[in-house]
Amino acid sequence: MAATTRVTAAPARLNLSVSAIRVIGAVVILGIWQLLALSGLFFRDVVPPLQNIAGGLIKLLGSGAFYANLAVTGFELILALAIGGIAGLVVGLLLGSRALLSDAYESWLSYLGPTPKIILFPVMIMLFGVDSGSKIAMGAISCFFPIAISVAAGMRGVDPTLRRVGRSLQANSWQMFFKIELPAMAAPLVNGVRLGFGVAVIGTLLAETKLSNQGIGFMIINAYTRFDMPQMYALLIVTITFAAVVNAFAERIAKRFGGAGSGRKP
Repeated sequence: MAATTRVTAAPARLNLSVSAIRVIGAVVILGIWQLLALSGLFFRDVVPPLQNIAGGLIKLLGSGAFYANLAVTGFELILALAIGGIAGLVVGLLLGSRALLSDAYESWLSYLGPTPKIILFPVMIMLFGVDSGSKIAMGAISCFFPIAISVAAGMRGVDPTLRRVGRSLQANSWQMFFKIELPAMAAPLVNGVRLGFGVAVIGTLLAETKLSNQGIGFMIINAYTRFDMPQMYALLIVTITFAAVVNAFAERIAKRFGGAGSGRKP
């Protein structure tokens, strides 16, 4: 009984220490920011005190325009993830299951994946116009590569024994995929979606800052051009918090499929 108590207490202490370190880190960063704001080393409007940013955040959350623009960006992100995610899943499955296709094309994905997708924005404008279409395209292209690469790696990592068991049970192609391969590659797939979501947010917001009259990216660049630094930082805080919450949710899902989201061995 005592041994069980010690075993269960250790993870609790670990979780407490991790949470404490995160809180301490946040407090230190905020403290440094406040010291810099009050030191006079920087122009006060460039590095505003925390109370000014808090006031901008309260004002932002009470604005109807913020929620209208948030809905626009959310709509663009959902469509971008759907389009880029489905395309990445299909391409990843093909590359992971066909050695010839992998040898022919996967190196292209590895080369093109790290390329800043914003350089394609002029092409997206010509193809899809200046409205939401070009922003959705930028988000879809951004998330396509990490999802495709992760799915291809996950498909190749499926234990051949599982496939032999499926064939011995006379499973057809659909049963083999949904009952055996998909559960086995769930962790790489979720991690690919995590990465894809992050770069989709970056691609969509960058596109909105370049040419748009709506969306969170537009609000950020608009606050910058008006030199409303408290509102700009408030928008950045909201964006980072939203991305962090989604990433934490996806990490929990990934941990359920073999701990891939944790980045540590169990």
